Amino acid sequence: MKTKLSVFSLSLAALLLSFSGAVFAHHGASAYDMTKPVVVKGTIKEFVWANPHCLIEFDVQDDKGGSVHWAGEVGSPSALGNQGWNRNSLRPGDAVTVYIFQAKTGAPVGRIGKVVLPDGKFLLDSATGRAVSETDAGAKPKEQ
Repeated sequence: MKTKLSVFSLSLAALLLSFSGAVFAHHGASAYDMTKPVVVKGTIKEFVWANPHCLIEFDVQDDKGGSVHWAGEVGSPSALGNQGWNRNSLRPGDAVTVYIFQAKTGAPVGRIGKVVLPDGKFLLDSATGRAVSETDAGAKPKEQ
């Protein structure tokens, strides 16, 4: 009986350890340059309100008049809800200014810190929004 219990305990410990690495890897920000956000103006293509992270896809006009498709992640729906977001906060066609911590590779992807709407109201990310808002004293908070 002790042998079966020991084997079960070791198997359970190995299983938990294998999952813990994935959890820590998931929440890392090492792929992004978190030293300063890049500020881009664009048009919302899609806002995906889903776990584990909501996604925002938007197009930005480049210097040559072309369009660059960007994608950024923000927090979970429950975390964003505490920041004043909802599933209808962004709609396709909305003109926005996005503060995004871009991928270190230079790809047009990253972790979004803040989205500013045309009326000056803004939405902060649950994890990175504070760092962005502290550098932006003139912005108006989104009314809830």
